[in-house]
Amino acid sequence: MELKVTSYEVDDVGVATVKFDRPHRGNSWTSRMNAEYRWIMATLDEHPRARVIVLTGEGRQFCVGADFKALDYYSDGEKDYRASVAATEFAKPGYGVRAEYDHELVWHWGLRKPVIAAINGACAGIAVAIAGFCDLRYAVAGAKLTTATARLGLPAEYGLSWLLPRLLGVTRAADVLMTGRIFTAEEAYEMGFLNAVFSEEDFNVRIKEIARSMAQTVSPTSAMVTKRQLYAELMESNVGECIEYSKELIGDLMRGQDYAEGVAALKEKRLPRFSPLKPSDGVQ
Repeated sequence: MELKVTSYEVDDVGVATVKFDRPHRGNSWTSRMNAEYRWIMATLDEHPRARVIVLTGEGRQFCVGADFKALDYYSDGEKDYRASVAATEFAKPGYGVRAEYDHELVWHWGLRKPVIAAINGACAGIAVAIAGFCDLRYAVAGAKLTTATARLGLPAEYGLSWLLPRLLGVTRAADVLMTGRIFTAEEAYEMGFLNAVFSEEDFNVRIKEIARSMAQTVSPTSAMVTKRQLYAELMESNVGECIEYSKELIGDLMRGQDYAEGVAALKEKRLPRFSPLKPSDGVQ
């Protein structure tokens, strides 16, 4: 696919960096960006060298939400929104793991590799949902976030009314969803949306350190299996079944070469040499 509004690269240790690349428009979200982003993520999920994916924005903003031209397009109330955003021809990264994930943005949870949202500036509307469905979230100090839709006469979008109560608690989720107010990265961290906030001077260095550490020290198989557990068990109500399943997984992975390599690396005080994931067969 020809990339016009996104970009990606993979470094020497397996960190893939994906960028929303419309800095002149605040990296605002469009159908074209959605198509390219899904194609990139499907490509990286099968990439033999990519072990960790970092998502960020080109320039000084992460993504300011839907492009204003798109918002204006629907303002006469005559357009069929669902039909216009149907992604039937787009790539389907993360599909085939669970039926619950075979939907817009939730597909992040079906990816085999961890995804880090590196929020380098303004993050609004659908961008909050995109970051929310990533696995880890970091932001630059002072970055401004908003769900925005309440101030546009719209409902909570793209699963945020399901996701945010689980990340922030109902009280705080109601606040950011129902007021549509702007809040800072520091407040987002206090609410539990972010893993950490870094100064502008340190941001890129710290993100790189985190991603490279994961790529070099974490078993890709372990990361994939743990990610599967984490989100699947959000759907479960029986903690005992989750424990028994974890014991089954422990037994399976102990027979794998990554376990032996991890123990050896620990004993020898060196970085482990974990095997990359094998190509999937279409069912992740």
